[in-house]
Amino acid sequence: MTPRLKGIFIALAGTTVWATTGIFISYLLKHYTLQPLTLAFWRDLMIATALFIILRFAQPQALRISRQDVPFFIGYGFFGLAIFNSLWTLSVKYNGAAVATVLAYSSPAFTVLLARLALKESLTARKLAAVTLSLVGCVLVAKAYSLEVWRVNFVGILVGLGTGMAFGIYTVAGRWSSKRFANAWTVTAYGFLFAACGLALTQRSDTLFTMREGSGWLILVILAIGPSLAGFGLYTLSMRYLQASMASLIGSLEPALTAIMAIFILGETLVAWQWLGSGLILAAILLAQSEEFMK
Repeated sequence: MTPRLKGIFIALAGTTVWATTGIFISYLLKHYTLQPLTLAFWRDLMIATALFIILRFAQPQALRISRQDVPFFIGYGFFGLAIFNSLWTLSVKYNGAAVATVLAYSSPAFTVLLARLALKESLTARKLAAVTLSLVGCVLVAKAYSLEVWRVNFVGILVGLGTGMAFGIYTVAGRWSSKRFANAWTVTAYGFLFAACGLALTQRSDTLFTMREGSGWLILVILAIGPSLAGFGLYTLSMRYLQASMASLIGSLEPALTAIMAIFILGETLVAWQWLGSGLILAAILLAQSEEFMK
C-alpha cells in the first residue's frame, strides 16, 4: 500500500467514526440538561485526560515536548479547537443546524487557500473544482437549498464562516505539526488539553454540573473516548500521508455519513436531493485524488 493510499484509508476511517459524534451530541442535548459549550468543554477535557493516561503507560515518550512547542499548542488548541467548537455552537444558535452545517463545511475552501499560503501546497483547477462540488454537496445534504433556512442575519453568516475558517486553521496546523512531531497522538493530546483550557474560560461554576443523571455522563464519556478521540486522532494521523487540502475534502464526507447513520439510529430519512449531495461530496474527493494518482 502506497503512503497516499494509506492516508486515504486512515482519513476515511477517521471521518466515518467522526460522523457518529453528531448523533451522540444531538442525543445528549435533547435528553439531558447540558449547555452546548459545557458539553464541548467536558468532551475536550475527557479526550485529553484519556489520551494522557493511555500515552503515559503505552508511549510515555509521546508526552515529551519542549518549551518551544508550547506557543504552537496554545494556538493549535485554542484557535483550532476551542474557538471552532465555540463558533460552531453560536452558528447553530444564529443560523439553525442546516445553514450552520453548510457554513462549517466551507472549511475545505479555507483549507485549500490557507494550505497554499502557509504550506505552499499547489492550487490547481481540479482542487478548485473539487471544493466547489464539495460545497454544493454539503448544501444538498443539509437541505440548505431551501430559502427558508437562509433567512439569517449578517452576524450569523460571519460566525458560520468563522467556523469553517477555524477548522481550516486546525487542519493546516495539523499538517504542519506532522512534520515537527514524530507521534500524531502528541499533537492530539496537547491540542485537546489546551482546547479544554480555552473552553474553561466560557464556563461558570453553576453550568458545569447541570447534568445530574449518571447515564448522561456515561454517554458523554463514551462520546469522548470513542468517536471523538478516534476521529480526531485518525484525521491528524492521515495528514502524515496526505496534503491538508486532501484530508479536509475527505473530512467533508462527515455530513453525508452522519445523515446516513441517522436513518438507522435516529429514524430520520434522506430525500433525493440529499442522496445527490452525498454523491457530489464523494465525486469531489475522487476528483481531487485523481490528480494525485495521475502524477
